Formats: sequence, structure tokens, C-alpha cells
Amino acid sequence: MKKILFLFIAITLFSCAPDKLPADLLIKNATIYTVDKDFSTANALVVKDGKILEIGLKPELELKYQIKKTYDAKGNTVVPGLIDAHAHLYGLGLGLQNVDLVGTTSFDEVLGKVVAFQEEKNLPYIIGRGWDQNKWENKNFPTKTRLDSLFPDTPVALRRIDGHALLVNSKALELAGITAKTKVDGGEVVLENGEPTGILIDNPMELVNKTFPPTTKEVSIEALLDAQKIALEYGLTTVDDAGLDRNIIELIDTLQKEGKFKLRIYAMISNSPENVDYYLENGTYKTDRLNVGSFKVYTDGALGSRGAAMRKPYSDAHNHFGAMITTEDSLNILAKKLAATEFQMNSHAIGDSANIAVLRAYSKALEGQTDRRWRVEHAQIIPPEGFDYFSKNHNIIPSVQPTHATSDMYWAEDRIGAERMKGAYAYKELLDKSGVIALGTDFPVEQVNPMYTFYAAVARKDLKNYPEDGFQMKDALTREEALCGMTIWAAFANFEENEKGSIEVGKFADFTILDKDIMEVDEDELPNTKVMATFVNGEKVYEAE
Repeated sequence: MKKILFLFIAITLFSCAPDKLPADLLIKNATIYTVDKDFSTANALVVKDGKILEIGLKPELELKYQIKKTYDAKGNTVVPGLIDAHAHLYGLGLGLQNVDLVGTTSFDEVLGKVVAFQEEKNLPYIIGRGWDQNKWENKNFPTKTRLDSLFPDTPVALRRIDGHALLVNSKALELAGITAKTKVDGGEVVLENGEPTGILIDNPMELVNKTFPPTTKEVSIEALLDAQKIALEYGLTTVDDAGLDRNIIELIDTLQKEGKFKLRIYAMISNSPENVDYYLENGTYKTDRLNVGSFKVYTDGALGSRGAAMRKPYSDAHNHFGAMITTEDSLNILAKKLAATEFQMNSHAIGDSANIAVLRAYSKALEGQTDRRWRVEHAQIIPPEGFDYFSKNHNIIPSVQPTHATSDMYWAEDRIGAERMKGAYAYKELLDKSGVIALGTDFPVEQVNPMYTFYAAVARKDLKNYPEDGFQMKDALTREEALCGMTIWAAFANFEENEKGSIEVGKFADFTILDKDIMEVDEDELPNTKVMATFVNGEKVYEAE
């Protein structure tokens, strides 16, 4: 009798339930910004096999699919997985193992941190990064004198926040063989009274780098995994790492295939002769999580260290023009070589001289070609005639970092003058000319948090809400433009718009869940937006406590 009753119930239930399609994940009760061509919204989506299966309304999707897992967004906002179009993920990880000098407000504080670090670690070589003399009361470059007195026998190398200047002590200079007679193209050994001050600008820094203790594979793995953790916590699902050597690229590939590294990486290859020769011979390389198809070229230095190459002297340092790290001739030769391949060329360009050199080289090398998407990384100070090079045929794309504008605004005009500022940090004009603009942070130069990028792009203010009316607001982006720059346009700049960058059927199930509706919330609340969860390939890789 019991068996007959059980069979009757089972038949009844089965007959009443429609056939449901299998699916892995349902996201429900959300405000979903798909960033598709119509910028449409929804409140639920379904994932299967790491891809978006359907987008729509919760009741319909629940009736249609047999769901394995459900994530209740509880009214929170879902956006496509955030992409940082220009960062240094591996550098961030390595920096966690060195002296962190970010945010120091004086040279005394720098020295205090170095001393405390060495008392704890007792390393044979002290390496640090993050100081910025522009944030100190005394804005002159520091010298090695006090480092020498504190560390007479231990080499010390402290990199400026932008990575384009290095403060070293006498022991480090000795190991690197640097004297007052040392001359290196594309940079400067700063002298005072005929002797090195301890400040090196751009290319001479490489002489010191070569004397660093070797980084073991174990240290590199730890650095990558530590940095990945931070990136996922901030809602990043893809990071464009702007300058990696072959060994680190291959290590990332191995970690991804082992399932230890979930983050997707668009790897710009550092353009050392060894890297160029290897990759031009072997070609591009792509998996679902790793894209190796571009070269990163350093054209000049940074504005903060006066290494950016300017057409006329700096306004606050007469007769000083900065320097080209890669000469114009070398730039033209490399551009011509890469134009004959599938590789993308992504060139760091800060000063107006560097930018116009890059734009001319690109334009000449790509003549007759379309849709090459060569990137100008930073595109920071564009001369008036430079904007027209950003054509609508997508041969040249600007890749910018909005928080650079809000970090530099305190001193940038003093450095380059009011006239050149008209073409500086000009994101809206760049977008109007190019039709797309890729947004990133340049971390660890700036902070990792992509919500700061969004806020700086839209409000043109720093985290102190300064200036009250925004900085050069003619070049602010709308919220829609800013979100596109951090998703679909960043994906486009990577040749990945068909697989990511928007929440659309068939694309990777990469999305970020935020506790605020960044398209509607008061502007001042934007930088306070928190990440509730991060999904890569439909897998929840981070969830806030």
C-alpha cells in the first residue's frame, strides 16, 4: 500500500512540473546593468558552463531552469566584471614584500618606515616603493646623505611612487658601478656639486635593478597570489598588466591551468630585446584566462619626477625637458616591425613630446591598415594637433587612468603651465575623437580600488572631495561612459569584446556585485561603494563578510 501511495505521489509531481533546462547558477533580486549596446537592465541572470545563458526576470528564469546554485543579490547592483586596463599586478605583489612608502608625508617618515622594516626583516638589500616628494612640505628630491648614515653597509633602493625615479644610498651606487661620470641615454644620474645625489631618473635605474638579489620562483608565486587576492576583493575580473617578462607570463599561465589563479590577465610584454625576439618568433598566445598579444613600450618618464618628455622646458625647471626613454628613431623602427605582425603596440606616453612621437610613429606604421587598436598608455599631455590622430577607425586608442588627474592636479599646472594643461588629462576630448576610451588605475602607482577610478572620471575630485566644482570638468565622463571604459571599452582595447565586457548571452560569466547603484547614487557616495561579491566564469571567487 505504501509503495502504491509513493508511486502515485511521484507520478503526480512529475506530471505537474514542466521540463526544466539545466543551469549552474541563478543571480536574482539584482539591478543588473548589462552594458550591452542599449545599456539595458534586468533583475536576474542564469549561468551555465561559465557562460551567460540568459538574462531576464527572476520568476521566468526560475520556472524555466533547474538551478544548482542561487545567489540572492538582495537588491544590490550587478555590473560586468570590472577590467583594469592598465596596472602592475605582479609589481603590486612584489611590493607587498618590500617597504611600503605609499602615503608618506615627509622624508622623515620614509626613513622611519625603512628603519622599522629592516629591524624586522634584516635583509641584505633593502628595497621599497611609494614615496612622492610632491606630497611633502619640502618638495625637493631627497638625497642619499641620511640613508648613508643609517645604512652605511647595506644597499638601499627606494622607488618613487610612479616607478620613474629611484633614491639609493652610496652602497647601492657602488654595487651598480654608478659614479658622477656615468651616462645613460633616456634618463639622468642627478648630480650636486659634481657628485651623485642618490637620485636616478628612468634608464639609469636599470643599473641598480641588476644588482638586486634574484627573485625566486616561490617569491614570484607568492607575489602573484597575494596581488590576485586584492584584485578580486575590489571586484576586478581582468587586469591588464602593463609590462611583464616571459618567465612571469609563463608562470601566470601555469598557475591558471592549475586552478590557483582565477583572475584573467591581459599581459603586455615588456619590450626587452629578449622578449621581442622570442614572441615575434613564436607569435601571440591566448587562453580563456590569459591573453599575450601586445608589447609595452616605455617612451618617456613621469611628470612627477620631471622625466616626462616635453617639447618646451618645464615651467618650474627652466632648461629641463625630461627625456625620451625610447628614442624617436627606435620608436619608428619598432612600430614598423610590429605593424607587420599581429601584435598590438601599447606605448607609455606622458609628456607632449612623447605623445606626439608615439602618435606619429603609429600613424605612419599603420598607414592603410584598420582596426589595429594600438594604445597610447596614459595619453597624459596631448598637444593641440595630437587629438586628431585618435581616429574613429580604431587604429589608435587612448588608455588613461582618471585618478592620475586627481592626484596630479595640486601641482601639474605649476610644472607645465596653463597653456599645456588645456590638453592634459583630457579624457572627454580623447573619447570624442577615438569613440572609445579604456580606463585603469596604474596601481600600485595609484590605489587598486576601481570605484576611485569611476569617481575620478565622473566627478574629477579626489577622496577629500576636492575641488568642490571638480577639476577641468570639461573633460569629465558621464557615468555610462565611465562604466563602459571599465568594462566593454577596456575589453575592446584588449580585442576581447566578444567574450567579456558586458553581460550578454554567450559571454563569460564575469560580473561584480556592488552595494550601491553607481548609476543613481549621489556622486559623493561613489568612492564609498563596496564590492559584495566577485564572479569569474560563474564561480564566486570573492564574497564580502
